[in-house]
Amino acid sequence: MAEKVALALSEFTVKGPAEPVVALLGADATLPCQLTPEQSAAYMHIRWYRTQLSSAVLVYYNGQEQGGEQMLEYRGRTELVRDTINKGSVALKIQRVRTSDNGQYRCYFKDGDASHEAIVQLNVIGLGSVPDIYMAGLENDGIKVLCSSKGWFPKPTVKWRDMAGVKSSLFESQDQNEDGLFKVEASLVVTDSSLDNVTCSIQNPLSGQEKMSAIFLPEPFFPRVSPWKTALAGTLPVLVLLLTGIGYFGWKEHKAKEVEIKKKEVKAQESKQMKLEKEAAINQRETLKKELEQRKALYKEDWKKALLYPDWRMELFSPATVTIKGETLPQNNSDPDNKESVREETKDLSFSNKRVDDNFIILHQGNFTSGRYFWKVVVGDTDEWALGVVEDTLQDTSSNIFRVLEKKGDQYKACTYNSKTTSEEVSLSKEAFSQVIVVFFDYEDGDISFYNMTEGTHIYSFTKLSFSGSHYPYYKRNSTELS
Repeated sequence: MAEKVALALSEFTVKGPAEPVVALLGADATLPCQLTPEQSAAYMHIRWYRTQLSSAVLVYYNGQEQGGEQMLEYRGRTELVRDTINKGSVALKIQRVRTSDNGQYRCYFKDGDASHEAIVQLNVIGLGSVPDIYMAGLENDGIKVLCSSKGWFPKPTVKWRDMAGVKSSLFESQDQNEDGLFKVEASLVVTDSSLDNVTCSIQNPLSGQEKMSAIFLPEPFFPRVSPWKTALAGTLPVLVLLLTGIGYFGWKEHKAKEVEIKKKEVKAQESKQMKLEKEAAINQRETLKKELEQRKALYKEDWKKALLYPDWRMELFSPATVTIKGETLPQNNSDPDNKESVREETKDLSFSNKRVDDNFIILHQGNFTSGRYFWKVVVGDTDEWALGVVEDTLQDTSSNIFRVLEKKGDQYKACTYNSKTTSEEVSLSKEAFSQVIVVFFDYEDGDISFYNMTEGTHIYSFTKLSFSGSHYPYYKRNSTELS
């Protein structure tokens, strides 16, 4: 008791992180707070809130969390991380972050009559779809190009680029849906037929991550104006005036020769200018190509922290050859129409772990015990399926661990389970899925990631796992039912 009274009378301050905490939409966020000087906060009153002290995100006192004052939107999504609470360090963990979670949070500590708080900024990042870019028709002696994308947070920035540099949008609109996500639409009129292609880039202002698409503009699509009509419209009034004012043939012939000489000079100058512009366009194209390669190199240096560009990630993983119902699924860029390259007999292939008897997918190399691999599966539009990786625990069948994405009717989720219990289950959005899904398996880093290959977007990741023993690809044509 004497120790607790002394602690209540002690002086302390509260500190939060110097930089904002950044969290991807749908992932978990951890907001830390620390007492200074270091001391136990186990018997203190700890409260996390947004703007009003009475409307709490999380409340902790008497050694446990209290739910009576917690706001409805945070119930079941928050917990107090108190592994080091005896050293005055706690953290608020928010699960499945939403756009409404973006903003300031305050961590409030009270001990007796002494109380202090600190502010923690949470920046929520939503990365939208790959831009959809297409030609919308002719306008103002050029081609009108439209670009659209959705699912961004906060409001993104749009940039148009061609070989001549960055361009401004002719029209741009950004609408926010009921979930707080932004949809972007922008247009551009291209009048230079020598540019070949135009790129639309949409960037998140907080993380700097961007998605882009390019469109090729064929020269025959541009409206044409005859140079002779333009020249005639400019010179005809002059010729009429010359013919009207001069009455003798010799002077008129002399002036006609002068006009021809000037035309040749103008044509030579135009040819020279066209050559210079073409060289500048080629140089600009090379610059854009180098910029893309630089971005790709930077991505490869830090690809583990990013959830973008599955086609670039494939360059860092080895393709795993798998078979479903006698058809080998290609994991490289070979021609999918060449059936002779992707079909082979499977009578000699056998799934080495007979204890998983409902698995429809076979790995040619037997199992995974190390390395990084990926494989694609066409799940189609069936009502039920489960796709992922099964870990052989080398015990009985009921101990095998399944980490899968699962569809059952209109319900989509990610879960970890064995034949008896489910240890983890996360509901997912239907829009995140497609009929073709690629699985990335990283044995050493303990990571299993799933990507939507139709739009090239991330679906879900099992991270910070500890693998041992053998792992196998897993695919079941109905949902999980625990016995």
